[in-house]
Amino acid sequence: MTGAPQAGTDTRDRAIAALAAIAIGIQILEAAIPSPVPGIKPGLANIVTLITLLVLGWRAAVAVTLIRVVGSSLLLGTLLSPAFWLSLAGALASLVLLAALRPFAPRHVGPVGLAIAAAMAHITGQFLLAWAIIIPHPNLPLVLPPLLLAALITGGLTGILTAHVLADPRIQRHVHNPTPND
Repeated sequence: MTGAPQAGTDTRDRAIAALAAIAIGIQILEAAIPSPVPGIKPGLANIVTLITLLVLGWRAAVAVTLIRVVGSSLLLGTLLSPAFWLSLAGALASLVLLAALRPFAPRHVGPVGLAIAAAMAHITGQFLLAWAIIIPHPNLPLVLPPLLLAALITGGLTGILTAHVLADPRIQRHVHNPTPND
């Protein structure tokens, strides 16, 4: 039996769509900014993922992240390219770690901790895919420590920015308290 969607479902779906669109826009802008070190970007779209996680919950964060990865790759023309798979691997690794940390957020792990953990997982997921399939060179692990340092720095910055956004009273009243079913 199908019925009309619940009133809150439509609002929630619209919020997820709006957040995904914002994240796609940020990711496309980031792609246009030249990086001094290839492969290292600030990850500002992850701010949207963290806000979604803390305001709407984990399922919404998964939706926003996956829509962002696919949508931005479609618009950038990288769908199914190595860049897409690296982005997806990083996003999935981040989501797995955020799922593990979710019961502790925001009470025990704040936005900065979540952002750093997600950035470290993201770069690790990308690295593992690159090493296993794209560039299986025995010396590739030598680049991992600098990449993790960059993830620590960029994760810290995105976490600070996320905390500032979440401190806005208009957002703060919506901050999600984790429930086991979300």
